[in-house]
Formats: sequence, structure tokens, C-alpha cells
Amino acid sequence: MPARDFTLTLPDPDATADCARRLGAVLRPGDTVLLSGGLGVGKTHFARALIQSRLPVPEDVPSPTFTLVQVYDAGETEIWHADLYRLSGPDEVIELGLDAAFEDAICLVEWPDRLGDMMPQGALDLTFAPTEDDARTLAVRWTADTWNDRITAWTR
Repeated sequence: MPARDFTLTLPDPDATADCARRLGAVLRPGDTVLLSGGLGVGKTHFARALIQSRLPVPEDVPSPTFTLVQVYDAGETEIWHADLYRLSGPDEVIELGLDAAFEDAICLVEWPDRLGDMMPQGALDLTFAPTEDDARTLAVRWTADTWNDRITAWTR
């Protein structure tokens, strides 16, 4: 499958949160979103806004930097938010249960390069990069056709 991609400009944190909420509206169980980029580029801010947009009852959404995984009940599915920065290898993904979550939960994975060969096929790849001030670029890439209509709906 050929990859498709485009880049968005997110001028400030509010635009990043709005973009995340709009993506959250089109996600379904079994979807994995890979969040890449350096420290401080907005991965957790994006994930937090997306998760909060899907929760039936508002709750605090902490960074999973130290817990590695936070799981949220979003009604019809769970949302798994993983920060793999501290993992030493892909084998630890199995210990977290993330490999099973890829099948039936919505998974948001920060530092997905740590997945190695456990990278889920058909994931949506989002790469954040700083520009100037609080602005960010968001490079969006996917190969699975199941994303096509949802990407269109997300970016309208």
C-alpha cells in the first residue's frame, strides 16, 4: 500500500488541542495513533486533549511518563495512552499489555520507535516538530485505506 501524507501547521496550543479533539471524533476501537517528535513538541498535550474529548465523564489525564501506560474508559472502548520513552526494548511492550490493546482499544503511543517490529500495521503516524513561538507542524502519514475517509472528516 502506498503511503499518503500531508502536513498541518498548528499555530498554538489551542489549535493543537482542537486538532486532537477533531481526530478523537473519528477514532474507533482497534485504531493506533503513533505520536513522534522530540521532547516538548506537544505529543502529550495532543493526547490529553484527544482523550478528554472521548471521556463520558471528565477526569484528569496525566502524562504516562512514569507509569508508562494510562488506560481510560471511554464508554464503548478503552483508550490506552503509552509513553515508551523509558523502555529499553520492544519486549517490554508485551509486559505492558500494549500488544493486546492494539487489537480492540484506541491506542495513543508516544515514542513509537521503541516498538521496533511490534509496530502495528495500519497505524496513523503523527510527527510533531516545533517551528517558531508556540507553533508546530504536524506531519500526518498513513498507509491503510481505512483511514482515507476519516482523515478527510478530521481535517475539514
